[in-house]
Amino acid sequence: MTEAPAQLDQRTAVVTGAGRGIGAAVAMRLAADGHRVAVLDLREEDTAATVEAINNSGGKAVGVGADVADAAAVEQAVGRIAEELGAPTILVNNAGILRDNLLFKMTDTDWDAVMGVHLRGAFLMSRAVQAHQVQQKWGRIINLSSTSALGNRGQVNYAAAKAGIQGFTKTLAIELGRYNVTVNAIAPGFIQTDMTRATAERVGVPFEDFVAHAAKEIPVGRAGNPADIAAAASFFAREEASFVSGQVLYVAGGPKA
Repeated sequence: MTEAPAQLDQRTAVVTGAGRGIGAAVAMRLAADGHRVAVLDLREEDTAATVEAINNSGGKAVGVGADVADAAAVEQAVGRIAEELGAPTILVNNAGILRDNLLFKMTDTDWDAVMGVHLRGAFLMSRAVQAHQVQQKWGRIINLSSTSALGNRGQVNYAAAKAGIQGFTKTLAIELGRYNVTVNAIAPGFIQTDMTRATAERVGVPFEDFVAHAAKEIPVGRAGNPADIAAAASFFAREEASFVSGQVLYVAGGPKA
């Protein structure tokens, strides 16, 4: 796991969609920062690798299975986390899915599924966790948006959800600031994950070529990695970031928005 400055206070963090990819990297980074981590994904068995990596490295993690779009499942999951790890005061809303298609081909189910996981999921998780944050008078909510929020062909559902996340972030920052809770968003650019690999397969392009093409359009000359996003999340979760709230940080290797 990545070395990071020691935290003065160990907190309980919840990372959704943490079974793999960006979520797994964020969970491991927060554990390296000294926090106890609830690794949440749709099925508890999907969290096993991340939990094992954290615990084997001297951290403390538990795996939790829950559908973030299901209100009852979210309440039960957050209650369990509070009992097993302590009051959750750091939340990373990372869970996400893709159902890409052009508008005229997109089904109602494709639209609803993406909105459900990204927007409803962030709403339900934040509502459940903020109760603990307000009680503790301290909290960090970190939402995952995307450069697709600026518009991306074939992603009208995903782009709308990720743009919605930004408005959600700014509004929660206003509502929760008085309780010493900050709310920020990270908007990744092209990141090498299983999700982008699946996109390459869908369009019929070898993943290596897909990555190389993307890198040519990125000012720093490379594609991103989950660790790049984890580093940003680590900053937002720190005490030193207490005067940063309502912001959207584009982690994309170049200027955006």
